[in-house]
Amino acid sequence: MKERLSLRIHGIVQGVGFRPFVHKLVRNYGLHGYIRNCSSGVEMELEGEREKLEELLRALPEKAPSLALIQDMEHSFSRELQGFESFEIMRSSREELNNTLVSPDICICDDCLRELRDRSDRRYGYPFINCTNCGPRFTIIKDLPYDRAKTSMDVFPMCPDCEREYGDIENRRYHAQPDCCDKCGPRVFYLDGEGKELWGDGIQLARERLKKGGIVAVKGLGGIHLACRWDDERLVRELRRRKQRDEKPFALMCRDVECARKLCLVSPAEEKLLESCQRPIVLLRKKEPGLEYLSENGYLGLMLPYTPLHYLLMGEDIPMLVMTSANLSDTPIMYKNSEALRDLRGIADGFLLHDREIQTRCDDSLCWELEGKEYFARRSRGYVPYPLTMRRELKSILACGAEQKASFCLSRGNYIFQSQHIGDLKNMETLENYRQQTEHFKKLFDIEPEAAACDMHPDYLSTAFAESLGIPLIKVQHHHAHMCSCMADNSLEGEVIGLAWDGTGLGLDGTAWGGECLIGGYGGFERFGHILPLAMPGGDRAVKEIDRLAFSLLEASGLDGSQIAGAGIYRKMLETGLNCPLSSGMGRLFDGAAALLGIRSQCSYEGQGAVLLEAAAAQEEEGLYPYRLEGRPLVFDWREMIRAMVRELEEGQGAGLVAARFMNTLVDMAAETAEAARRETGLDRVCLSGGSFQNMYIMRRLPERLRARGFRVYRHRRVSCNDEGLALGQLMIADARLRS
Repeated sequence: MKERLSLRIHGIVQGVGFRPFVHKLVRNYGLHGYIRNCSSGVEMELEGEREKLEELLRALPEKAPSLALIQDMEHSFSRELQGFESFEIMRSSREELNNTLVSPDICICDDCLRELRDRSDRRYGYPFINCTNCGPRFTIIKDLPYDRAKTSMDVFPMCPDCEREYGDIENRRYHAQPDCCDKCGPRVFYLDGEGKELWGDGIQLARERLKKGGIVAVKGLGGIHLACRWDDERLVRELRRRKQRDEKPFALMCRDVECARKLCLVSPAEEKLLESCQRPIVLLRKKEPGLEYLSENGYLGLMLPYTPLHYLLMGEDIPMLVMTSANLSDTPIMYKNSEALRDLRGIADGFLLHDREIQTRCDDSLCWELEGKEYFARRSRGYVPYPLTMRRELKSILACGAEQKASFCLSRGNYIFQSQHIGDLKNMETLENYRQQTEHFKKLFDIEPEAAACDMHPDYLSTAFAESLGIPLIKVQHHHAHMCSCMADNSLEGEVIGLAWDGTGLGLDGTAWGGECLIGGYGGFERFGHILPLAMPGGDRAVKEIDRLAFSLLEASGLDGSQIAGAGIYRKMLETGLNCPLSSGMGRLFDGAAALLGIRSQCSYEGQGAVLLEAAAAQEEEGLYPYRLEGRPLVFDWREMIRAMVRELEEGQGAGLVAARFMNTLVDMAAETAEAARRETGLDRVCLSGGSFQNMYIMRRLPERLRARGFRVYRHRRVSCNDEGLALGQLMIADARLRS
């Protein structure tokens, strides 16, 4: 007997070939009815034999396209038939509540890449080739449901050939919303350094300029890059000069993994990340020291091409290119042709642009491989706006993050949507982008927050933004948010031991915290331990002029720091306490140690001292220095360690050995602190969060040390451990307070 199946599916089921997949499945089972996109995912009405309908229900999650994500299926059977005589993909609908998930942008698939290189294919060499399995998603969407009319492709009507593919169930482009070809789709064009369009093949013109030693602005999926040859040190240094990026590392785009292996060690897990459909920048160890003009530390950030335009640009004869975000100092990545032509004059020698608008700018993601998975420094293109799924329903909250590496989170039901990387909130341009993205996410996912959460620091622009919203506001201590971010990232409830290590964050006592051991959960925390506070002569100046911190370490440890330039001024500042705030920040301890070791005395970007100290460390060294843990809260007294470090340096030990022993001491201290917390509380779960845990020397040792002692160790998996992940913890804390 025939029955009717009413089915609603929630998840990432739009823009990933799901409706064409269902159409083929339905035809195989001899069923009739319809499917359509709706704002909660897709909905279907199907009629046929009950046995066949049940087979289809089992097959849907088992055989769904690889890029689809079925979160939930609601279904019911009825014997009241509508009398469907065929199967139809109907026009989309919109409901009052929007539950749709949006797919991130996806790299070109193997089938499209094959066609791109096939001279007999009608899309040979076409830089916007895509299908239901690949291509732009998040960066071209204006609104939901995900139909062509609500994307940047709405201004490109399909030609008859593309229309035929779009309507052919057997075709890979069946209902692919960005489907196009060179007859009906976007076009690429090349302009010289003065903004004058040159006739000819735009990609070939850009290739010629690159090979001759030019710097070319290249428009991609989520923004514009500046590209140049990687093997011309003079040219790369000229790019640094023009971009005002003196020392911060540049990323490289490699034609394939074999090219990457020429510069870096690539493990099977790292190769898998490089070739994944997300195509993040993966931080890989250099095969040998050098290439400081690209990256002054032990890692290079490498990625593979992810758009057809990138593949065409590199061809067979350009193995690698520097590929860095096109932006002015401390401003967001550029994404509009007009702003690139206006603001990159004198920086770019040419412009490879196209006329498909980017709706949402989105930087490249950046990660290490850790235990076979991504360990994010920046979660953005390829991953956003994929949501984090929680185990319980949450209030609708906007969490505004901090100031550095700003991002925000919005919650709806048991989903949390974290924004893409936005940057440091230091200027109005970045703040305006931040504001625009919050509005876009609210509209896209139909969320109207009932409350906001932010950092308790009164001077953060994110705090001022949260205060301007006119809804209930919950202010959250910085390191409590770090701990709870790691908890939420691992779907933990209850209480944990939290090691929150970073540069700085306002503490409950009004001082700068940052080397913390906390005990608690979403509902609250206790400060169980911290590092001995370090005086910062000159306040924030000491963050960049880190020889000031070295002097402070020496003075506190009873050692002579007179050899440091400015020692007399720093001593007077310490004696009078004038502009010498105290900080327990782990980042400041790293900076001071880097200056002590002669690695760096001045920093041109945040965390540079710590990064270079890690790079200098002898990897096989197991020694450590003496230290003391005492008091309540438990205080890590680093003064004995500093005296031992100076003594070894004076005896002629190399900076690499001393750097390794310094970090080994911190690993030992962390394990002893966690042990003390377990003795007092009985807790055995340890969460690691904060920017200092971007140190892979420590992250490849500390979790192992803790597990050897019987602890269950949790580190970040889905969001960044730095301040970019802070909003997640803020949101969970705010939800707990609203429910209390």
